[in-house]
Amino acid sequence: MPLPLLLFDCDGTLVDSEPLLAEEMSTGLNSVGLPFVPSDYMGEFRGSRFRNIVAQLQLRHGDVCNDQLKSMESAMRASLAERLANELTTIPGAKEALEQLSAYPSAVVSNGPEGKIRTALKATGLDGYFAERLFSGYTANCWKPEPCLHLYAASIMGFNAANCIAIDDALVGVRAALEAGMKVIHLNRFPDAETTPENAIMISSMLQLPAVVRQLSQSMSQAAEPYYSEGK
Repeated sequence: MPLPLLLFDCDGTLVDSEPLLAEEMSTGLNSVGLPFVPSDYMGEFRGSRFRNIVAQLQLRHGDVCNDQLKSMESAMRASLAERLANELTTIPGAKEALEQLSAYPSAVVSNGPEGKIRTALKATGLDGYFAERLFSGYTANCWKPEPCLHLYAASIMGFNAANCIAIDDALVGVRAALEAGMKVIHLNRFPDAETTPENAIMISSMLQLPAVVRQLSQSMSQAAEPYYSEGK
């Protein structure tokens, strides 16, 4: 059986962009009258699509005109891109894990815009591990927690969901991949605040990832052996 496809989330899984993102969101949202502090993102909205966050805040605090929101989002993303290019670091152990798993087919699956993914990977030197294998919710027009982004990436890469392993730190991504029918590894960096969903495997460090991926690969291969031995 071929090696499974590894589908990596980006923010919070490969790169430590979320503190920067939370700060820029706070600045932008407050500028249009939507109260927000960085801890709101890290606590309630981590991994969520920005426009879904805006929609929730408008339900609580009142509507903001679309022109204001578009202008704010544009300025926020420009400022974030500059900070990502100059301040971003990898999640501890991410580069080591990618090196050890280099034989596996892999791709990045993120709710963020493709330009943001590229900036983050280039700034941290991870772009060489993935080349053009980047799948954005904005390209697929589908975002986590819906399963379609993972399924879209798997389809383009030529894999069935059952032959994919998704790695994600955010619950929205973990749930999306589980619903897609994939094996899921949850990088739970906040075990005191988050509970890993049933049927996902929890790790607390990316340094643990290679061993877990190899164990999963072996179990997936063994499960497929009867199928192949019967000549199907």
